[in-house]
Amino acid sequence: MNALLLRQTTPMVQGFSLFADLSPVDCATVISAAREKTFARKQAIFAEGDPVEQVIMLLSGCVKVSQIGLSGNEVILRLNGAGEIVGAFRMCAHCNHCSTATAVQSSVALVWDPVEFERLLGRFPALRRNTVTLLEDRLREMEQRFREVSTEKVHSRLSGELLRLCKRLNRDGDGLMEITLSRAELAQLTGTTLFTVSRLLCQWQSLGIVKIRREAVLVRDFAALTQLSESE
Repeated sequence: MNALLLRQTTPMVQGFSLFADLSPVDCATVISAAREKTFARKQAIFAEGDPVEQVIMLLSGCVKVSQIGLSGNEVILRLNGAGEIVGAFRMCAHCNHCSTATAVQSSVALVWDPVEFERLLGRFPALRRNTVTLLEDRLREMEQRFREVSTEKVHSRLSGELLRLCKRLNRDGDGLMEITLSRAELAQLTGTTLFTVSRLLCQWQSLGIVKIRREAVLVRDFAALTQLSESE
């Protein structure tokens, strides 16, 4: 990474959980070992079964991680936003990706060679602790989503997922929160049907809670959406 880009990127990454408790000098050392890479919207980053050849952390944008079921249907496992690592954290013998990653938005990422990233984990204990914490957070989120699919009604699951996604995406110029997912993708995330997601979003749009765009949803009323997520 060149010196100008390093100076511009270091203050940004200091706010990410992966770099918590690292000094500015240590942050600069870690990111200087990476290269910056841009992914176009809908670009495949890696596919299920591909060997793990790089560690990817988003600086901006959004990436979906998905799997294909036996029936051929796609299931979205999670969405990654700025500051999050996409897919595997490290390389191991005969280690392959167990999912597919695709850019939902135009995205910029830092990319490390896995061997170099493993060396950095050994050099900076705080970095290693942070990766463990991020993995724990990822597992906790998966457990929460599994509980929601098993026990909660669809309107609670969908509103709760929209709230979670709001935390990962940037605010629109009008102060709204835009989630650049299609209704079909939201259905995959929440374990329901396209028809049900469309019906609920249309109801919420009529109440002024959201605004539906082509392949996107704008959240307009966070308080009302929170009430929906907490209602039976």
